[in-house]
Amino acid sequence: MAAKRNMGPYRETSYVQGNTVRKLEPARRSGRESMDAKQRVSANHRVRRNQEKALQMDLPYVIMLTFAAVCTLYLCVSYLQLQSSITTRMRNIETLEAQLETLKAKNDDLETSINTSIDLDHIYQVATQELGMVYANKDQILQYDKTESEYVRQNEEIPKY
Repeated sequence: MAAKRNMGPYRETSYVQGNTVRKLEPARRSGRESMDAKQRVSANHRVRRNQEKALQMDLPYVIMLTFAAVCTLYLCVSYLQLQSSITTRMRNIETLEAQLETLKAKNDDLETSINTSIDLDHIYQVATQELGMVYANKDQILQYDKTESEYVRQNEEIPKY
């Protein structure tokens, strides 16, 4: 019988080299190190030169930068003023709408009180008994069409038939 060998937690594994697995290469420092050092010195020199250029601000650059800052500040202040104006107008509109609603409610209340205070029977009695008024007969009523305007002016003449 063949005995199985127990290797414990360590097992022999094999790796497949392919497009998803990187190959380990020993670092070649002899030629690269000298080249990297030269590139670093060159890069440091360029960075230092760029920093010196950045620290040197000439007059046209300062004027342009100041102009840009003033324009930006002006735009910000104008925006805030416009926003404040819009907010004030909105509040004013809301106040006027509230006043309009209040006036409409008062008007409706007054109209209702006027309509309920009128006694049509009393008006009929006064008109017929005290003033001697009577209803018009059918032969006394003249009807006519007026197509020029939608309302009748009181001072216009009534057409004769």
